[in-house]
Amino acid sequence: MIDRAGLAEFLRRRRESLQPEDVGMPRGQRRRTAGLRREEVATLCHLSADYYSRLEQERGPHPSERLIAAIAQGLHLSLDERDHLFRLAGHNPPARGATSEHIGPGLLRIFDRLADSPAEIVTELGETLRQTPMGVALTGDTTRYSGPARSMPYRWFTDPASRVRYHPEDRERTSRVFASGARRLATVRGPGSKAARLADLLLTESREFAKLWNEHEVGASFDDVKRFVHPELGVLALDCQTLHDPGQSHRLLVYTAAPGSETYHKLELLAAIGAQQMSESASGS
Repeated sequence: MIDRAGLAEFLRRRRESLQPEDVGMPRGQRRRTAGLRREEVATLCHLSADYYSRLEQERGPHPSERLIAAIAQGLHLSLDERDHLFRLAGHNPPARGATSEHIGPGLLRIFDRLADSPAEIVTELGETLRQTPMGVALTGDTTRYSGPARSMPYRWFTDPASRVRYHPEDRERTSRVFASGARRLATVRGPGSKAARLADLLLTESREFAKLWNEHEVGASFDDVKRFVHPELGVLALDCQTLHDPGQSHRLLVYTAAPGSETYHKLELLAAIGAQQMSESASGS
């Protein structure tokens, strides 16, 4: 059963404890509100301001699990806080661990400060949870997929278009890395796991994957530099830095280039492309 008073008070307290810079938003001028405004939280959670306001006023319909998950992520809640929010809303908390898609607040705080870099947060199965605008400009919007196609390795072996933005000379190695990683995860997570089910699906849908799977290669890894092929800028050779959140099995990938290099200057152009895409998306919404 929903605890409307408890839910409203918890949401207010969490909102008031956050500042715009804590969640990657501009502070603006003439700010009198303690913490975030309700409309700012609504934007973070992809909700209407009216809907969110009614929750804080102990009114409105019973929020679904999907909406509570969105609010927990938008408010940058820890796992314990997320679970508490679910219980206040009358729902059982989602499972923790490898299948969880709730991004930890520490990882989000770092991600929110990377607007000037291509970056993304992905699950262990290569499902993109967040991208910076420059990340979208580099590889396209990889958060838009559903079902098995959310996994980059799945798309790699089943959709030739997914390889277009990766350098042709690196594609064979990428296939080996993805197949090797799929075998490792299926073994670690065990039969019946999401990782094992994804591998079984690929075995039926991709001859290339099945061939590589049967070679039993483990430990294959990428080079330190990844080469992307952008439709307007050509080849970008980027260093990939990875930050792991072991509790959630999430990775934050940040792409950089050496100052003064050709790719460094291309990143400056990529930033302009990302800003233009953001503007077009905002004007079209």
